[in-house]
Amino acid sequence: MNKNSKIYVAGHKGLVGSAILNHLSSNGYVNCLTRTHEELDLIDQNAVANFFKAENPEYVFLAAAKVGGIVANNIYRADFMYENLMIQNNVIHQSYVHDVKKLLFLGSTCIYPKNCPQPMKEEYLLTDTLEYTNEPYAIAKIAGIKMCESYNIQYGTNFISVQPTNLYGPNDNFDLEKSHVIPALVRKMHLGMALENMDWHSIRKDFNILPIEKVSGSSSVDEILSILDKYGVRSRINEDGQSLIEVEIWGSGKPKREFLWSEDMAEACVHLMENNDFNDIVRLGKSGDFIDEKNEVSNAHINIGTGIDVSIKKLASMIKQMVGFKGNLVFDQNKPDGSRRKLTDSSKLHSLGWKHRVELEEGIRKMYKWYIKQN
Repeated sequence: MNKNSKIYVAGHKGLVGSAILNHLSSNGYVNCLTRTHEELDLIDQNAVANFFKAENPEYVFLAAAKVGGIVANNIYRADFMYENLMIQNNVIHQSYVHDVKKLLFLGSTCIYPKNCPQPMKEEYLLTDTLEYTNEPYAIAKIAGIKMCESYNIQYGTNFISVQPTNLYGPNDNFDLEKSHVIPALVRKMHLGMALENMDWHSIRKDFNILPIEKVSGSSSVDEILSILDKYGVRSRINEDGQSLIEVEIWGSGKPKREFLWSEDMAEACVHLMENNDFNDIVRLGKSGDFIDEKNEVSNAHINIGTGIDVSIKKLASMIKQMVGFKGNLVFDQNKPDGSRRKLTDSSKLHSLGWKHRVELEEGIRKMYKWYIKQN
């Protein structure tokens, strides 16, 4: 890519896409192309075809996706499968039809088996069964990886796939039904702290910016308390008769997860687009390439992570301290934990010249400051 290249960032309003767009813009790329969902529905095959015909982008970052946490993934299984398949099928195919020079497809490390050896290497893909709660999303993302590989093999395209670990950062999703673990905990503890301080101004302001199930800042106190209780932010009376706020967290708190600051992820993606082609990545596999004795290319994708994980319990304690919440953390062990551990092996990415910069504690501090600023 050069600074004047026409670059389409699909999904530029989300956590991933906004970070990529900001990184491109701050590094002098002046011809970035975007469309909101209202302007272009990527599920609509004809609309996507017409867009590529009219705009003819040279490079594509495919960051658009239907995403969510363990609750949303498990409830909206059909939606996660259908929408993600349609989005990536349309964008990847039209990128081939219109001779896009390079495409970067963003997946997720949930593509790896539930009981995957740790840390997870690219070669472990499709070696065992997936975690049930996010199986539809994972299958869709695996299809995207294999679609990129297949187009490269059959048509000689230059489509690369990256699998970021759990991301967090500016423009994250703080919807308590659909958010991932860090934004959910940040918001719940922020609201819990406000309840501790009887700070109804902050609570109503938060609800006005992001209502929960149509309960807004103008709703009654009872309505707000009821919906907070539903999502695990509630008041309890302790043995001394004093009111105590508690925040409920799904699962035992024992599973370990790896987290990557979204702006680090964006830097890694742009680094790969600027410096590495599909053939470069193929040569990083076993015995010098991803091609086995049958001359078959397999799993030529790249993990993006930190190589450092933390238990959900420790993460929650870290966020509690950062936010200033003084109440109790309650772990609901009747709720699913998901995979026990998900740690990526990012050695291939490191060999291509990139390593993360922002450590978890610094990232959470930056994220909470961003969240407060929005409120």
